Amino acid sequence: MQLNDDGVRSRAQWEQAGIALPRYDHVAAANRAKEAPVWVHFGIGNIFRVFLGGVADRLLEEGALDRGIVCAETYDFEIVDRIYVPFDNLALSVTLHGDGSVGKRVLGSLAEAVKAVGEGKERLKAVFRAASLQMASFTVTEKGYALRDKDGALLPHVRADLEQGPAAAAGVMGIVTALLYERYQAGGAPLALVSMDNVSRNGEKLRAAVLETAQTWQARGFVPQGFLRWVNDGANVSFPWTMIDKITPRPSDAVAAMLAADGVEDMTPVVTARQTYIAPFGNAEEPQYLVIEDDFPNGRPPLERAGVYMTDRETVNRCERMKVTACLNPIHTGLCTFACLLGYELFADAAADPQLAALARRIGYGEGLPVVEDPGVLSPKAFLDEVLNERFPNPYLGDTSARIAVDISQMVGIRFGETVKAHAARGDAAALRGIPLAVAGWFRYLLAVDDAGRPFVPSPDPMLPELRAMLAGVRWNDPATLGDSLRPLLANERVFGVDYYRVGLGTLTEEMTRSMLAGPGAVRATLRRYTA
Repeated sequence: MQLNDDGVRSRAQWEQAGIALPRYDHVAAANRAKEAPVWVHFGIGNIFRVFLGGVADRLLEEGALDRGIVCAETYDFEIVDRIYVPFDNLALSVTLHGDGSVGKRVLGSLAEAVKAVGEGKERLKAVFRAASLQMASFTVTEKGYALRDKDGALLPHVRADLEQGPAAAAGVMGIVTALLYERYQAGGAPLALVSMDNVSRNGEKLRAAVLETAQTWQARGFVPQGFLRWVNDGANVSFPWTMIDKITPRPSDAVAAMLAADGVEDMTPVVTARQTYIAPFGNAEEPQYLVIEDDFPNGRPPLERAGVYMTDRETVNRCERMKVTACLNPIHTGLCTFACLLGYELFADAAADPQLAALARRIGYGEGLPVVEDPGVLSPKAFLDEVLNERFPNPYLGDTSARIAVDISQMVGIRFGETVKAHAARGDAAALRGIPLAVAGWFRYLLAVDDAGRPFVPSPDPMLPELRAMLAGVRWNDPATLGDSLRPLLANERVFGVDYYRVGLGTLTEEMTRSMLAGPGAVRATLRRYTA
C-alpha cells in the first residue's frame, strides 16, 4: 500500500490493516484551500502534522471545515521534498496508547506544502493576499522567534533581514513580516497570527518580533508608516496566546516496522541535513491540550469542535503556567537528566524508577501544586494525575530521556524559577527539596559521565560550551573539585529566574551536587537521601 492519492483509493486494503482513511474528499479540500486559503501554518514537522493536522482532519470529517491547511516551511526544506511531496501531502498519524493498543489514521487535511523561498515565497504572497485567510499559526520552536543572542546582539540572519528589507527576508520572522506587508498592500484584511509553540507568553513574543522587524523596516524606508500602524492595531493583526501540550517523540523505528508489516510502503524515518528527525508517519500519545485566546479579527474555523479550548488571555496564561511551571515540564526536566545518569534510554522506564517517581511527586504535588493558580478550564490536580499515572509511564510511547534533555539551559528559569519565586513570596523557599535536587542533577549531568563512570554525550544546548567550561575543573569522582564553581550560575537570574542564594537554596544545591560527585553510585545514593 502506498501513501498517496492513488494508493488510498484502495480503501479495503487500508481498512483491513486497521488504518482509517478520510471520509471526506481530501483532494477537493486541498483544492479549495489553494483557491481560497483559511489557515496557513509555519513549521510543518511532527507535532504540527499529528496534532494540528489532526484537529483540521476532525473538523473536515464533521463537515465543520471544508478546506485543508496550507503548510509553509521556512527552515528545513528537505521536509517538503522528502515527507510531503512524495506522499501527496498525506500523513499517517499513529496513536500509541498506554495499554499497548495503536490507533492509525491517514490525515488528508494538509492541502499543500510550500517552501518559503523562490517560487514558494511567491505562492505564500498569494496566500497572504487572500482576504479569506483567517489565521497563520506557528510551531517554529522558541528559537524561531529570537532576534537576538543571549548578549542582546542581533543574530546574523536577523541583521541581514533588517538591513536588506522585505524582498530579501530569509528568517522566519522576517518572512512573516514581509508577508504581512503583502497583505497590507492587498487591502489589509484582518488576520490572526497564532503561535502554538511551547513557549511562555508565546503570542507576546511573536508580536514583539514582528513589530521590531516592521519598525526597523519603516525607519529604514522599506515600508510606510501606515503599515506599521496597521500591524500594531489588534483589530487588523492579532497575536493570540496559546498553551499546547502533546508528547510527540521522534518517529519510531518500531512503528515504521509495524506499518511495514501492515503493508504500508516507504515508511522509513529520515534525518535531514538540518537534523530533523521525521517520517511519513507521526507517532504520539493520545492526550492533547490546546488552549487558545479567542482573538481572531477575520473569523476562524470552529476549533472548539475538535477539542480546542477557546478562552481569554488570562485563562491561557494560567493554563500555560500550570503546565510549564508546575504540572508537566518541571518534572520532565527534573527527571530526564537523572534518567541519563542512571542509564535509562526511555523516559517511561525512568518514570517507573522508585526514586525518580518520588522526585516527580515531590516536584509536582509537593512543590508545584501548592503555588500554581487553577485556570478553571483544566484542573491542575487532574492534569498532574494524568501526567504521572498515565502519560509518563506509557511504555509504548518510546520517548527518550535524551530528547527531553535538549536545551535545558533555556528552560530552567521558567520551569523551576516561577515556583521558587512563588515559594519565596510565601517565605518557605528554603524548605524546597525537589527543585534544588533537579538543578543539582542537571549540574551533575553536564559532566557527561553517568553514575557508573561511563562517558555519554549530553543533548544539544546553546549554553553547553559555556557551561562545560565553567565546570571544567570538576571531576565526577572528587567532590572537593566542585569548589565555588556553581556560585556564578546559581546566582544568575538570567538563567534561573532567581538568585538561589538569596532565597536560601544556593548552598543546599551545592551540597546536593557535591554529594553526587563521590564516585560510582553517588547519584543513586543522593536520590535516596533526598527523596526518602
